[in-house]
Amino acid sequence: MNVPPISPILFYRDARAALDFLERAFGFETRMVVDDGQGGVIHSETVFQDHVVMVSGPPPAKYASPLDFGGRSTSSVHVQLKDGLDALCERARSAGAVIEREPADQPYGDRVFTCLDPERHSWSFGQEIQAMTAAEQAKATGRKITTSLDAG
Repeated sequence: MNVPPISPILFYRDARAALDFLERAFGFETRMVVDDGQGGVIHSETVFQDHVVMVSGPPPAKYASPLDFGGRSTSSVHVQLKDGLDALCERARSAGAVIEREPADQPYGDRVFTCLDPERHSWSFGQEIQAMTAAEQAKATGRKITTSLDAG
């Protein structure tokens, strides 16, 4: 399998522990680890449903783990599931994820939960429960939604 056109890279203080967590909590499968010669990870690729997340660490000087900022993060990884959202939430909880938002149906047609991994990276998981057009989503949420089709 080739790397998809867009793949996030997450920096961890302990990349090996992060890879283990991603496997136990979410079912990722690590397919490559490049050791830095000192027990760290220069590069790795872990796969979930043919999509790749790269994990590296400890972070070099220009990157950081959310732990370096008191647990604050500037990003989140979202994973859209075909099914099994509630079971995945329980799996993640059992593996030590901090569930920030319990699974709940959203007015835009998805069921969603969010959690933090041990280094406080934010993860969200969604599963479509009702297919909705942008117009239906806008009506259900009370938000203006513009799509590329609106440019017309």
